[in-house]
Amino acid sequence: MLKVERALEIDATPEQVWSVMGRFMHINEFAPEVVRVEALTAAENQVGAQRRCHFNNGQSLVETVTEWQVGRGYSVSLSEMDSMPMAAANATLLIDPMGNRARVVWRFEGRMKFGPLGWLLGQGVFKPMMGRVIAANLEGLAKTVKNLPKSVDEVA
Repeated sequence: MLKVERALEIDATPEQVWSVMGRFMHINEFAPEVVRVEALTAAENQVGAQRRCHFNNGQSLVETVTEWQVGRGYSVSLSEMDSMPMAAANATLLIDPMGNRARVVWRFEGRMKFGPLGWLLGQGVFKPMMGRVIAANLEGLAKTVKNLPKSVDEVA
């Protein structure tokens, strides 16, 4: 099993972070490699919601929500990953409140194709690549949250 976890402390309230992260069908607003999201279900922000993420490299995959906790985070299972060396994968995004700050944790787990050779590929190539992708996603999330419009109370 390939496991990757990254975390980032964001200088924003958990509610501000959730206002971006919780928009499931809009991950392309902060994930730099996602160029387009296609909603596959009418349901957007709940268990069973599905999206197809289209990436810069022309590949795509489907994510299905398996757990949804409003204001806290969600988990997805990945499918239709034919062009990837993964047989199965899932990801979890969680917000850990830290007062007026939020620590966002992004976990990815996957089972590689191709037996022992796939395991080596996963450890040597895919795991570091996923670490970079997740770190970029977290940085994109922080940047997007930072650029949220100020509330009326903050402007006055």
